[in-house]
Amino acid sequence: MDPFLVLLHSLSTSLSSSELTELKFLCRGRVGKRKLELVQSGLDLFSVLLEQNELEPKRPELLRELLGSLRRHDLLRRLDDFEAGAAPGEEDLRWAFDIVCDNVGRDWRRLARQLKVSDAKIDGIEERYPRNLSERLREALRMWKNTEKENATAAQLVQALRACRLNLVADLVEDAQPAPGAVNESGAMSPMQWDPTVSSSEAP
Repeated sequence: MDPFLVLLHSLSTSLSSSELTELKFLCRGRVGKRKLELVQSGLDLFSVLLEQNELEPKRPELLRELLGSLRRHDLLRRLDDFEAGAAPGEEDLRWAFDIVCDNVGRDWRRLARQLKVSDAKIDGIEERYPRNLSERLREALRMWKNTEKENATAAQLVQALRACRLNLVADLVEDAQPAPGAVNESGAMSPMQWDPTVSSSEAP
């Protein structure tokens, strides 16, 4: 099955009836009243948006906006994971994102700027995640990868980390870089590839 459809199905099954009602309300300007009345699940709503070309794998902004309005950061993380996955010719960096997000705290803005994420986008990230540094950084990494596409590599990420003097985190990424085939279908590394007990936060 299409990975994007799998994602939409996963999101749909995680929505409560009240959340579905809120999503339908938010889509009133995009979907006709009759169609909305027929919507009985999140997947129904997503299918309508797909049919109307309001939603597609390469343009998930509306989906991100809808999930953000629900404050379902767990579902936004699923979308982040989907977008961080490798398209043909691109490197799967989910393992690296996990390491960076676990070890870079208040220096996230400096790293985001080094990755050429604009100040306007950084301000938008802060507004979206006012209390979660890890989510701010993950969003910045996602933006970098979407912009750079096949040029977004672990080596480039390590270079940016070292430019920010986050050498310990850069070492963790280099040491944990999986061999070809070491990343499983879900994007997770084999437990033998990275031992989280040896990681520690970068000193301020």
